[in-house]
Amino acid sequence: QVQLVESGGGLVQAGGSLRLSCAASGRTISSYLMAWFRQAPGKEREFVVGISRSGGNTYYPDSVKDRFSISRDNAKNTVYLQMNSLKPEDTAVYYCAAGVSSFTIATIMTTRNYDYWGQGTQVTVSS
Repeated sequence: QVQLVESGGGLVQAGGSLRLSCAASGRTISSYLMAWFRQAPGKEREFVVGISRSGGNTYYPDSVKDRFSISRDNAKNTVYLQMNSLKPEDTAVYYCAAGVSSFTIATIMTTRNYDYWGQGTQVTVSS
C-alpha cells in the first residue's frame, strides 16, 4: 500500500505560482509511475502531467505545457508540481496518483491505470 498526501494548494492571483508536493509513505515511489490530475467542479478528472519511475520521461498536455513542471525525489519519496503563470481555468482540486503501468502517453493519461490516489489539494486562481 502507498499513502499519498498532497500539500501546497491555496489561493493565488492569475499569473502567480504555486508548488504542490505529494509525500508518499508505505512504499518507495521509485517503483511507480507518478502523475498529477485535477478536477474542477462539475467536470471529469483531468490529466495534468506524468513522470516515469526514473524521472527521465515526462508528458504534459498543451493546456499546461511550458507553465507546469513535474519532478520527483525518490530519496525523499516525494513528487512536486511547480505551477507558473496560473490561469483561472487552472482552478481545481489537484490529485497525486501512483501506478505500476508502463510509461506511455495513452497509459499515463488514464485514471484507471493508477492504483493509489491522494486526497487532493485545492488550487484556486483568481482573475
